[in-house]
Amino acid sequence: MKTSNQIRQEFIDFFKSKDHTFVPSAPVVPHDDPTLLFTNAGMNQFKDVFLETGKRSYQRAANSQKCIRVSGKHNDLEEVGQDNYHHTYFEMLGNWSFGDYFKEDAIRWAWELLTEVWGIPGERLYATVFGGDEEDGLPADEEAERLWKEVTGINPAHVLRFGKKDNFWEMGETGPCGPCSEIHIDLTPDGSGGKLVNAGSPEVIEIWNLVFIQFNRQNNGKLSLLPAKHVDTGMGFERLVRVLQKVDSNYETDIFKPILERIGEVVGVPFRSANAEQQVAFQVIADHIRMLTFSISDGALPSNEGRGYVLRRILRRAARFGRKLEMHEPFIFKLVPTLVELYGGAFPEIVEKAPYVMDVIRSEEESFNKTLDRGIEIFNDIISELKAKKQSVIPGGEAFKLYDTFGFPVDLTRVMAEEIGFSVDEDGFTVEMEKQRERARKAGKFTLQESEAGDWQVLNPAEETTFVG
Repeated sequence: MKTSNQIRQEFIDFFKSKDHTFVPSAPVVPHDDPTLLFTNAGMNQFKDVFLETGKRSYQRAANSQKCIRVSGKHNDLEEVGQDNYHHTYFEMLGNWSFGDYFKEDAIRWAWELLTEVWGIPGERLYATVFGGDEEDGLPADEEAERLWKEVTGINPAHVLRFGKKDNFWEMGETGPCGPCSEIHIDLTPDGSGGKLVNAGSPEVIEIWNLVFIQFNRQNNGKLSLLPAKHVDTGMGFERLVRVLQKVDSNYETDIFKPILERIGEVVGVPFRSANAEQQVAFQVIADHIRMLTFSISDGALPSNEGRGYVLRRILRRAARFGRKLEMHEPFIFKLVPTLVELYGGAFPEIVEKAPYVMDVIRSEEESFNKTLDRGIEIFNDIISELKAKKQSVIPGGEAFKLYDTFGFPVDLTRVMAEEIGFSVDEDGFTVEMEKQRERARKAGKFTLQESEAGDWQVLNPAEETTFVG
């Protein structure tokens, strides 16, 4: 069985053989893009090329980008650890052409790598292409459709058309955009999953997205042709490794198994011996330590605002799940050396930063542990009172007290409530936050705007139409 490190290197070596320049991953903390909380795609560091405000000395590039996806209004964090594919941190393999090759080579090489180098059965693969859009006056991408049938060995019936939602990529409301072609793999036992393409099924998943950037969305919403055409591709590394290692879950790959084993050593309960609730805790912690290690080593720090508050919430969530494993003392920091062993070769920057990362995490754990147990007691008291009144909604004021006094982010309170069939009056919580902000304004003091820093989401890679992770 190929290891994850071998798979990553084979991707890079394959594109080097096609005259691509290997470009190291950008930091997950963007230092030159104020529009981004975290680096969330491989193309971020090449955005200036697509916008024609910058150039590179090469026209072909390949890399494995460290990514963190945290944005949006609806919180999806509760899915991390509960299922097999939501992650706060992931790697994105990608290859790019800046005004050089276009659809034919991108499609040909994707097929060659998947089927000839990695041996994925061609009959298990589906390719989707842009089916056109009346509003934009765009016809179907017949060129990509034809190329799939001509330059690869794909079953012609496996080339499917989909609309703008699934197969048209845009950088933003304006700017570079274009049709894309997604490659999906059928993991059903009998290979009968054709109807499940783009249906959100875990049995047929997208593994690679080839974006053909050929248009510019103008301020008036109209499309114009770009002077140069580009290719921008992204493939979720964890998902690919799961496919190539022939396991049912990302957590069964060699990306996560050593972390789960180390957690078992630290807490004194092997993962396989843990009950279902404890196994979820293992998976949450394994996911979160990756996000914490890479983000802290790249310059982020837990704090009460912006990306620092995202880190603080992730770390506190991991600590709270540690309670399900009877961990009442700092322990998350002890997992960092395992991350260094796993990733030090591909991302050497985490090797030298490891002691610093451990110190930051340990300090944050110690700080939160002082209030976590007491906060849980107060939470349980609130629940007992509500049960006595035959109520199942935690009032906004009580949620705010947990946040303000014990450092419980409202989404942590929501997780704890949902585990026992309760919910949180989040509108009431927002009202209390606004009252606190008003008091702070009158007193001339700064206060964390939870309702702003709190509206974030770990995007669902299964529903992503641009890239997967």
